[in-house]
Amino acid sequence: MLSHLFTSQTRVKLLETFLLNPEGEYFVRELTRKLSEQINSIRRELDNLKKLGLLKCHTKNRKKYYAVNKNFVLFNDLRNIILKAQNSTDSLVKSIQKVGQVDFLLISGVFLQKDAPVDLLVVGNIDKENLSKYLDTLETKDPIRFSLLKKDDFLYRIKCADRFIVGLIEDTANLVGVDKIGLQID
Repeated sequence: MLSHLFTSQTRVKLLETFLLNPEGEYFVRELTRKLSEQINSIRRELDNLKKLGLLKCHTKNRKKYYAVNKNFVLFNDLRNIILKAQNSTDSLVKSIQKVGQVDFLLISGVFLQKDAPVDLLVVGNIDKENLSKYLDTLETKDPIRFSLLKKDDFLYRIKCADRFIVGLIEDTANLVGVDKIGLQID
């Protein structure tokens, strides 16, 4: 998403680094290693962001350090864009699908800034430990609560009109990221 908005991949990586770590200070070679980018493209984009006013720099121990300018007019707006892009539901769905076979994925709670019994309902053949590890990498204020069910258990609970499952499915504010079961939720 961000690479379409910002044409330079190096700029996107720099924006993510500085805006998600506003207390951090980095020197050029450190950024080239951290971001796996060429030194010339790092320098060019740092210069562009400094001219724009988003970054400031100072010299310490004969190294030029860059840090984000928190007083920049668009600092909060840009930071919110980066945070939303990182936590976008599309990237969340794609990442969870990489963890295993997902038959149904319902997104709620912390991802939609609403009160809900769980943040994610995942149905399929997924390794719980790998899913937990992935969810721990996401930047959220609170730990992510999820419910993981096998397809047969999920279908049985729907058939029995389980209040927990039916409540999540019928809540129109929740998002369905994957529906290979064919529940046809409106």
